[in-house]
Amino acid sequence: MKLSYKSSGVNISEADRFVEKIKPHVTKTFTKEVLKGIGNFGAFYEVNLKKYSSPVFVSSVDGVGTKLKIAAAVKKYDTIGEDLVNHCVNDIAVCGAVPMYFLDYYATGKLNSEEASEVVKGIVRGCINNKCSLIGGETAEMPGVYHGNDFDLAGSITGIVSKKDIVNSSNVKKGNVLIGLSSNGLHTNGFSLVRKIFNSKKELKKKFPGLKSDLGSELLKVHRSYLDIIQSSLKKFKINSISHITGGGIIGNTKRVVPKKLSISVDWDSWERPEIFEIIQKKGNVSEADMRKTFNLGIGLIFIVSKNTVKDFMKFLIRKGEEPVIMGSII
Repeated sequence: MKLSYKSSGVNISEADRFVEKIKPHVTKTFTKEVLKGIGNFGAFYEVNLKKYSSPVFVSSVDGVGTKLKIAAAVKKYDTIGEDLVNHCVNDIAVCGAVPMYFLDYYATGKLNSEEASEVVKGIVRGCINNKCSLIGGETAEMPGVYHGNDFDLAGSITGIVSKKDIVNSSNVKKGNVLIGLSSNGLHTNGFSLVRKIFNSKKELKKKFPGLKSDLGSELLKVHRSYLDIIQSSLKKFKINSISHITGGGIIGNTKRVVPKKLSISVDWDSWERPEIFEIIQKKGNVSEADMRKTFNLGIGLIFIVSKNTVKDFMKFLIRKGEEPVIMGSII
């Protein structure tokens, strides 16, 4: 019996089909900074540094976690790519940066060009919405590492900010106020626990009381991008720090942007949790402590500002269509 790369589980022809499918979508994300047609082993992005005083590049890498398994279970692949981009965008946006370009990594046991193309369409949509160019990526078919159609997705983003405009913890003081903005469901965290609680496709198709859609659709709600509201806020107000609420919950993430000598006080009753979190807690008999450590509980972003900024900033956020909540303070 003769062996081949294809018989060992790697289908180069399918990979070629995949590349041809995504090309017209990916090029839609290109800005004038992307140097096209070079045909080399790397992607080229020309940066106009004259717009920035002491420009600083800000990078981040992340994944979507086991939310991928929910997408696969309901066979809906076109949103998780957007989750990925928005998550990465938020991670650099809270530092004051705006995104420039994005790279993705898609690994699977057996490449399905149709499903993979849907994933990339989501990445493209996220890049377009955030004015970020998808300049390259890697698709890896690795039988034996991943089984069957199992796959993983990760992305890397690079943005830019002037050094004087970097947002960090140095301006946070005792008495500062926490103002939270709503999440769009779970975003991309807590899904390993969710999958333990709801472990059948039948449950994902069920519509629970209080939800506007079936459970699967609720869980696949797209991770919000906060880029626009962050940038508009920074232009008008003195923002002392910003926290993106991901794995680790509200306290776990916010303490990363607060000096170690200070503490965070959260009024957990200051906002109404979306029904999905009540369903998860009740169905899984999850302790309140675990809920707080695992999920965003309906708050996806937190601004930390001084007391004398709160009134005007709240009015500004409301005018922008947000429903901000004063949810705690620095002590």
